[in-house]
Amino acid sequence: MEIQLLGPLSAEVDAVSIVPTASKPRQILALFALQPGRIVPVPTLIEELWGTEIPRSAMTTLQTYVLTLRRNLGTAMGPGAPVAVKEVIATRHGGYVLQIPADRVDVSRYERLVAAGQEAFERGDDEGTAALLRQALGMWQGPPLVDVRTGPVLSIEVMRLQESRLVTVERRIDAELRLGRHSELLAELTDLTARHPRHEGLHSQAMVALYRAGRQAAALDVFHRLRGRLVEELGVEPSPQLRRLHQAILTVDPALDRAFGARRTSTFDLYAA
Repeated sequence: MEIQLLGPLSAEVDAVSIVPTASKPRQILALFALQPGRIVPVPTLIEELWGTEIPRSAMTTLQTYVLTLRRNLGTAMGPGAPVAVKEVIATRHGGYVLQIPADRVDVSRYERLVAAGQEAFERGDDEGTAALLRQALGMWQGPPLVDVRTGPVLSIEVMRLQESRLVTVERRIDAELRLGRHSELLAELTDLTARHPRHEGLHSQAMVALYRAGRQAAALDVFHRLRGRLVEELGVEPSPQLRRLHQAILTVDPALDRAFGARRTSTFDLYAA
């Protein structure tokens, strides 16, 4: 079985899809896939499906949805399968468990690559960091579970994955800025700052990339546009880190032209006190 959650939901056995068409069984499959090999408690499943408005028939209906998943799986596996369907989607005390290796789910592979990329960054391997994190980000096919109705439990998981992706993008750009790839990053950073108009970390990376590309005025303009939004929309000034970066660009600080030193941190936090 191969399952993809980083985009539209996909689950296949020997190239045969087992994804149900009904929305609630799709939610259950997604929850199972997010925790392969671990028990998903019945209360968690019920909360995801019905929130606080739980029908009297919730337990019976949940069992029917699980049966639907097992039927789809059984059809895909065929009569000669080496394991029984109930051994793959197994009933356990208080819940259910999807008994497949974690590496059959794209989220698990993505998170393993991100962890390896972070380890590479911390030991000073910027080439390795960039390569590993690009590979991780390349697994995304769109917003996570974009075609699945999400209840309270899946909504949190989707938010977690979206935040993880953004942090991973930032860390990959940190590594590539260290490698002197500022010119190649300009188009991407222009897009990212437009999509995240109040994100100081991405704006700090855009400022550094623009400055190093010989565009001091554009770097300063990024700061002023961000400051305007923060003051107008939130009533706050940019952080001390961003203000220090702004001052460094104003004064043409020679440190901005050098590759970052031994301190292993984000571009943004290099300007922390």
